[in-house]
Amino acid sequence: MTRLYFHLDMDAFFVSVEELFDPSLKGKPVVVGGRPNERGVVSAASYAARKFGVHSAMPLRTAYKLCPQAIFVDGHRERYVEYSHKVYEVLQRFSPKVDMASIDEAYLDLTGTERLHGTPLQAAHKLHQAVKETTALNCSIGISASRMVAKVASDQAKPNGILWILPGQEASFLAPLDVRKIPGVGKVTEGRLHAVGIRKVGDLAALDAAFLEQHFGKWGLALAGKSHGMDAGGWFDTEVGEGGGPKSISHEHTFMVDTAETAALDGILVRLSEMVARRLRDHDLWARTLQIKLRYSDFSTFTRSRTLDHASQVDAELAAAARDLFHKAWTGKPIRLLGVYAQSLEATEGQTSLIDEGRAEDWRRTLAAVDKIREKYGQDGIISLASGMKAAFRQRVHENPENLPGKDPKKGKLS
Repeated sequence: MTRLYFHLDMDAFFVSVEELFDPSLKGKPVVVGGRPNERGVVSAASYAARKFGVHSAMPLRTAYKLCPQAIFVDGHRERYVEYSHKVYEVLQRFSPKVDMASIDEAYLDLTGTERLHGTPLQAAHKLHQAVKETTALNCSIGISASRMVAKVASDQAKPNGILWILPGQEASFLAPLDVRKIPGVGKVTEGRLHAVGIRKVGDLAALDAAFLEQHFGKWGLALAGKSHGMDAGGWFDTEVGEGGGPKSISHEHTFMVDTAETAALDGILVRLSEMVARRLRDHDLWARTLQIKLRYSDFSTFTRSRTLDHASQVDAELAAAARDLFHKAWTGKPIRLLGVYAQSLEATEGQTSLIDEGRAEDWRRTLAAVDKIREKYGQDGIISLASGMKAAFRQRVHENPENLPGKDPKKGKLS
């Protein structure tokens, strides 16, 4: 049976949610992330602002130079989480196999659902309408027998469109696109591809896989497969909703003003660790390795990692490791960015050192209750060491790092 995958991506999600609360923003160049004189970066930009070159992760000051007439607004993460949950509830009505790739995008496996939802296009229109009726927000949907192609198709369908790539047409659809359109190809990989004369996906598809492996290692083999529309490399190796999961999970925080205040830095490390731990529990995964990233005022960046005594998804254990790594690496200079990364993910639970076997189940129930409260009331629904911190909110979630070639050849095990 030919697989049928949808990739749904909310259109300018953060901006669109802000427009619901302030309709006067509609149709105008809007930048979400803070004020133009602040240190932060752009979380999202409206389509009107994008026409001036403004994009996410750009410094707010740069965005202002490109589009001084833009309206700069603070982000409201509790609103985005609320509407993301609404979208997820709609998706579950169409398929039990749903993977939220991020707060504003998801993959659905609709294989074998034609008798229930109709043809792929009919199902997509029903889904599109259901999201609109439930949230008053627009989305774009890509359809394909390949998850990777479905993601590219949803991007090509933007804004507010639906694009179905018929089975067998994946390679011809991808061929004229820039290589940067391939999920996982960032600026560095794009530059390396350009250096050997590869600019379009079709250029990539025309090359021998051995050549790509020689120049790019295992990632080259994944690129070869992706250029033909195959789900090769990264999380695309696993079935949607069938035990698949990210290769790593991380959160980063950029401070509005560089800081060397120990309490503030410790608080953010705890907060990031809590958020990473929750994502691990969402995926039923345990981290064997924890890594931190710190970036100083001069943009010099350092990472430090540690193999944990046992695989964990417990907030306190991850936070303790993160703080210890940080204080051993920190020179005392002001910090611009902190990040916490969970790596070497496992699908089996480690033996915890914080609690004995007799209390393990109680601890799991406690964490589940905490997660439910945070799901309903936001990350601040539970008070933690990180509560009360005044650092500017800017975080990124990474669940499919661009340089990862895929899974370990051993059956089903994440490398």
